[in-house]
Amino acid sequence: MTSLDELQGHIDQFMNERNNRPVPEFEGYSPFEMQHILYDTFGEKSPIKLRKMTGDNYKLIPILNQIKYLGEIISRTGEVKLTKLGFLPTKVVTELYNQGFIKEYQFESGISKLYKEMDSTGVHVARVLMEISGLAKKRNNKISLTKQGEKILRDDYQLCQLILKTYGEKFNWAHLDYYGENNIGQLGFGFSLILFHKYGHLKRTDKFYNEKYFNAFPMLLESISYPTYTTKENYAGHCYTLRTFDRFLNFFGGVVIEQERGMDAEKFIVKGDVFDRMFEILPHSSNQV
Repeated sequence: MTSLDELQGHIDQFMNERNNRPVPEFEGYSPFEMQHILYDTFGEKSPIKLRKMTGDNYKLIPILNQIKYLGEIISRTGEVKLTKLGFLPTKVVTELYNQGFIKEYQFESGISKLYKEMDSTGVHVARVLMEISGLAKKRNNKISLTKQGEKILRDDYQLCQLILKTYGEKFNWAHLDYYGENNIGQLGFGFSLILFHKYGHLKRTDKFYNEKYFNAFPMLLESISYPTYTTKENYAGHCYTLRTFDRFLNFFGGVVIEQERGMDAEKFIVKGDVFDRMFEILPHSSNQV
């Protein structure tokens, strides 16, 4: 007769085998691996690793250099007085944007002029990331560097690790757009890195990645409200592309985007030079426990 302990052992073995079985929708990774990809993206058991690069490569990461320069501005006087609403003053916004780390079409084309922090997505993101990562602190409506921040800003690898993890896990991606408070793009951003590692060597449309992402996480399609003039899939796809490619990977220098003119013109995506230097993606392992 089989004991309860033996029965439990058989159940545990079955569940372990099932959880370690590759899933086609997850690009061959197992449910166990996907748990780590989702909730501990750069952890020890995740297949996604951040490489340590040479110094020149870090110059190719726009948001890293934007944050470093903002740190230099703050460091000059020890602190920067913010506006009444808690934003960077116009002088700082202008100086930071004019370094050219993150260029934005509306300013480069002359459609709009830069006046305040919230006019520029790149400037705003840099300031917010500095605060929520602990690089800087805000007191009495003034922003200054923390002691730890001063140290990390001198180490490109540590800084890259910190802002990448902060952007992925703490920064609210929905804050920057009008697609609503949903997790599209941010949930499974590590899976997007896997997709781009695997397929990004060839120029492909953003729709290619949209389909693979929502094939892995179909429940996210149910979380989005969409206007009547389009389909749920099309609207959610635009949301995913904006958050993942136009912002996340673009901020970190990992993507080159080409787009024809027109509302529904196709957008083509390919890896930037720094992507494979920055990320190491390990294959599925059947030995996970």
